[in-house]
Amino acid sequence: MSSQPLPLLMVIPTGIGCATGGFAGDALPSARLLAAASGCLITHPNVMNGASLYWSDSRIHYVEGYGLDRFAVGEWALRPVRRQRIGLLLDAGIEPELAQRQIQVAEGCRATLGLEIGPVLTTDQPLEVSLEQGSSGVSWGRLGCPDALLRGGERLKQAGATAIAVVARFPEDPASDELAAYRAGSGVDALAGAEAVISHLLVRHLQIPCAHAPALAPLPLDPQLDPRAAGEELGYTFLACVLVGLSRAPDLVAPGSGVIQADQLGAVVAPAGALGGEAVLACIERGVPLIAVANPSLLQVTAEALGIAPSVMSAASYAEAAGLVMALREGLSPAALQRPLSSLEFLT
Repeated sequence: MSSQPLPLLMVIPTGIGCATGGFAGDALPSARLLAAASGCLITHPNVMNGASLYWSDSRIHYVEGYGLDRFAVGEWALRPVRRQRIGLLLDAGIEPELAQRQIQVAEGCRATLGLEIGPVLTTDQPLEVSLEQGSSGVSWGRLGCPDALLRGGERLKQAGATAIAVVARFPEDPASDELAAYRAGSGVDALAGAEAVISHLLVRHLQIPCAHAPALAPLPLDPQLDPRAAGEELGYTFLACVLVGLSRAPDLVAPGSGVIQADQLGAVVAPAGALGGEAVLACIERGVPLIAVANPSLLQVTAEALGIAPSVMSAASYAEAAGLVMALREGLSPAALQRPLSSLEFLT
């Protein structure tokens, strides 16, 4: 294989119920495979966060969704770092015992993983997270006090934090049909849309790496739990994966000053029915090869719907997508791997 990495963007939108990537870090195996195939994978927390589980890989760059969009558009670049100093922002609405669980996770990550964490700050008002669901079933949410979030982020950055982990108290209904469906593997992550709102606000305001973990009470044991949801039920918090991801998240810098620029992208990989996001559309506009993977979700924004089907490479799985990435990295035409092989085009 070519020794030169092929920078690759992997996008799996959050809160749309993707079969792969719609649960607790269940897209991590696919991300690791694509990182091995490309040598340089840029993806977002939704792909990497497995609640109590995580995987650190120097070839994978952890970039929050808003920052990933700005990177794909070409407004920001990425500068890899050896470590980030992670400020921890706790929602004032978290009960004392549950807040102490978050502190213990941070202390454990310092002692066991050697992460640099601190300072810790509690918001000056509860964030008042509310959850919503669109008519399509896609999850989203609101913040009652977004200013409290931004004030807390500003204080942590001023105190020397170079990345911020946020833990907000989320509403919960353990008896809800939606939660039961999610735990059984057929529902949508009801928290994901609101989580995206929180991290987008902070990254847009501060231009430093940020990611979110919800504060929730542990759920009763469910012997029929879907394996994809199991990572969320191993402990008291979802914070460990966020701290690990942020610990080496690249700096978000001006174009020209980063090591990884958008014009270096060799391909973008996204679910075949979710091609309407800003990052994917920006890549399409700039002629970056698009690999659309069969990964069912609530959306049907396909290459056919966008009128770009002839220029898109289709993959039946992320394993097949990795093969296409390897072909691109080797300078092979993916069309040469298909049968029947089409005839040469003649100009008249």
